[in-house]
Amino acid sequence: MISGHGWFYWAILSAVFAAMTAIFAKIGLEGVNSDLATLIRTFVILLVLSGFVFYAGKWSNPFALNPKTWLFLTLSGLATGASWVCYFRALQIGEASKVAPVDKFSVVLVALFAVIFLSERPSMRDWAGILLVTAGVVVLSFRR
Repeated sequence: MISGHGWFYWAILSAVFAAMTAIFAKIGLEGVNSDLATLIRTFVILLVLSGFVFYAGKWSNPFALNPKTWLFLTLSGLATGASWVCYFRALQIGEASKVAPVDKFSVVLVALFAVIFLSERPSMRDWAGILLVTAGVVVLSFRR
């Protein structure tokens, strides 16, 4: 589980923050439309990341990026926005303990898309984990 590249620690932190996102969002959605809540969340992210990029000295001219970078970052932004709208709507009407794990079905889709579009080749152990995530989503989809 330990990596010389440090990606694993960033991924764990991402999971922790994603979990906090679900809990904070579920509480914050009380009495507000999920689309408005998503807009507020996006505005906060814009402010925080702008400050981070500026103060960390990581700002560079975005217009100097190549068109392919712009295209795929734009598509990623559109997909993120759509995901957030759907996620907040699901959180507003569902239980966070069910919505968040089903949302993580994206793990399975990323693996499949990475094989198709990025020519990645997950190991048998990786596929076993991906199948376990799939099984978990299937179990959560059953009605009581």
